[in-house]
Amino acid sequence: MNTTWSRFNIASLVVGFAFLYLPIVLLVIYSFNESRLVTVWAGFSVKWYVSLFHNQSFIDAAWVTIRVGLFSATVATILGTLGALAMTRYTRFRGRLLFSAMIYAPLVMPEVITGLSMLLLFVAVGMDRGIWTITLAHITFSMCFVAVVVQSRLVTFDRSLEEAAMDLGATPVTTFFKVTLPVILPAVVSGWMLAFTLSLDDLVISSFTSGPGATTLPMRIYSQVRLGVTPEINAACTILIAIVTVGVIIASIANKQREVQRARDEQAAARN
Repeated sequence: MNTTWSRFNIASLVVGFAFLYLPIVLLVIYSFNESRLVTVWAGFSVKWYVSLFHNQSFIDAAWVTIRVGLFSATVATILGTLGALAMTRYTRFRGRLLFSAMIYAPLVMPEVITGLSMLLLFVAVGMDRGIWTITLAHITFSMCFVAVVVQSRLVTFDRSLEEAAMDLGATPVTTFFKVTLPVILPAVVSGWMLAFTLSLDDLVISSFTSGPGATTLPMRIYSQVRLGVTPEINAACTILIAIVTVGVIIASIANKQREVQRARDEQAAARN
């Protein structure tokens, strides 16, 4: 019975991973296809990558996406971290229930509703749609994800470390930057990466809040796909996959090194 269930679990795992990652593998492979037909293999070639880098519309869309992603992720990380601190450190204050609801609402709110509400807001205040409206919209929906990630780390944070620092004369601001922030930094970095990935990947909210001259890369790819998939789109998606993969690997290595260093410091402190 155990052997049967084990084989069934393995088969289910293989089928599940194949369903998730096989289309991505095929996309990467056919991005090096010589033929313009994306379903017919005609030999290895990188000409579609060369063509992509000479496609000014894709380059402009990628530049807009990178600028929006970097700025919105940074601001969302700052605001999300402050929100997580408020939720964790101040458990009782007037309006906490409303504040919590506003933090968690974008997590479950459909993107169509979020995008439409942001569009109506910008129209009501008379703000011209463009790169800044996209950035504000991305900050709004991504900072709640950062708040959840950072809050999960602050819940298990040892407050005695902060108390010891303040007993030694450190101010609350110094304590935060010297004691609290280094401990929760992995969660903060993870939140930033999550916010950047969400901004990089967003299509629905960007479509509602964009304007002339503010087309993001997902919007450009979607508009091209409606006319037919081309090898240039496969090349663009492959580059996005490579960027995300490299970022995840770098973050994982940095986090591992930080954990190893912290373990060494704890062992050194225990010996002393």
